[in-house]
Amino acid sequence: MIAPFAVFALLGVLWALASPVFSVPDENAHATKAIAQVRGQVIGYTLPGVKHVVVDLPDGYEYPAEMTCFATDSEVPASCGVQLGDPGGSEWFNTWVGTYNPVYYYLVGWPSLLFDGNASVYAMRIASVMLGASLLAWSFHAASLGRRARWMPLGVGFAAAPMSMYLIGAVNPNGAELAAAVAVWVGLLRLLDSFRSAPERPALSRAWLWSGVAVAAIVLVNARAIGPLWLVVIVVVCCIVSGWEPVKRLFTTGASYWWLAAIAAGGAFSIGWTLSAGSLSGQAEESDAPLVNGTFLQGFVHVIRMTPVYLQQAIGYFGWLDTPLPTWTYWPFVAAFAVLIVLACTATTRRSVLVMIVVLALAVLLPALVQGYSVHQTGIIWQGRYALFLYLGVTTVAAWLLTAHGPRLGFLAPRVTWVGSSLIAAYGMIAFALVMARYVVGGEAQFGKMISAPQWEPPLGSLSLIAGYAIASIALVALVGIAATKIARREAIGDVPTLTELAESPSPHG
Repeated sequence: MIAPFAVFALLGVLWALASPVFSVPDENAHATKAIAQVRGQVIGYTLPGVKHVVVDLPDGYEYPAEMTCFATDSEVPASCGVQLGDPGGSEWFNTWVGTYNPVYYYLVGWPSLLFDGNASVYAMRIASVMLGASLLAWSFHAASLGRRARWMPLGVGFAAAPMSMYLIGAVNPNGAELAAAVAVWVGLLRLLDSFRSAPERPALSRAWLWSGVAVAAIVLVNARAIGPLWLVVIVVVCCIVSGWEPVKRLFTTGASYWWLAAIAAGGAFSIGWTLSAGSLSGQAEESDAPLVNGTFLQGFVHVIRMTPVYLQQAIGYFGWLDTPLPTWTYWPFVAAFAVLIVLACTATTRRSVLVMIVVLALAVLLPALVQGYSVHQTGIIWQGRYALFLYLGVTTVAAWLLTAHGPRLGFLAPRVTWVGSSLIAAYGMIAFALVMARYVVGGEAQFGKMISAPQWEPPLGSLSLIAGYAIASIALVALVGIAATKIARREAIGDVPTLTELAESPSPHG
């Protein structure tokens, strides 16, 4: 798994360095909670006249209000910001995530014990990248092995798209959530497949699959309060995709219940924390969001109408919703996504087409149902990034169905994978450069001014990071394309290597 981990980690670290501190949505709230929590303040306290929970910040972490002066206005470069720890900053912060589940914040907050100021935020971001890259590398490894794998590298390759890497490279549980969700999607499909009529030499042991699924599921359910629901959705869809036979065998195998118990314990902790710590959203005021006190139907219809906007946000809408990319930049990614979905809907069995339609409908309807249910309390707070776990599930399921039920087009898998991964990488490079320019010289400034008149520079410099991202993008194409090519050759001769054999011989998966 060394090669996929290296590629995902490099992409995430480059985004972590390129994004100004607290330029990612809600990162100031998540980072200050992590800083306070690893020092013993798991839940903050309330102050009269202060709307949200307050956490204390140690010396070197004073929070100046000017830190996010560039947020919400794409015309303002990041040069107006000041450093975390500025002597004029506040010694406390009213974080709206103060009562959230503590698991993620322990996983990424520990570097703040070693550094202070802006350096601590970059260090926490890198810790977040290591978590996300580990989950995605395991997903890629599991996807590329087994009896059926031709289209799977491309399906998982969509997780390397810039919006996913941007969130993984930030102090925000949304990144861990989507990486864990991909691991559950892939791992559970592989696990259920192992409960069919087993081959003589299974490539993936059930214990290895169970361990990965269990870890990813526990991270998923504890990333955010709604995580248990997301896990249930993924499990139900994977069971529908796999059919009744493997589901029945899984639940009639005694060894499964040890792993199911571990996942249930993680889910019970998440639900218990949410109910006991008061981390469910309180009643919002009408000035906080649209449609506060609205009806279910109002919330549902609003989200359905806004679905094109949410899709755009999920593909690439950076910053505090202040940095959309030009429409033309989305087309490489949209083309790769559309080709995979169209093939899954036209070149597989009738049942597979129906399953694909169900998954696509769920990706549209579930956000509307969730927001409709809570709109009276929260108003419309949905953003496209919240559904990334669903959209990545769509690509994973599409690749799985093509692999399992689209043998007529199996010969196309390597070619489509090379082209599709190249389109994803091209979009990533464009997005990275444009977002960098937005913070270095302002949204509407000419790109050339990044060289002639930069107003802000990230660690290592903007041009160095852009060059690094180009190299990482080429590595992504090579990783995904070579994997698909080797899988096609392997399956053409009917050879499915075991994990032991893979460990003893070099492969693109490490």
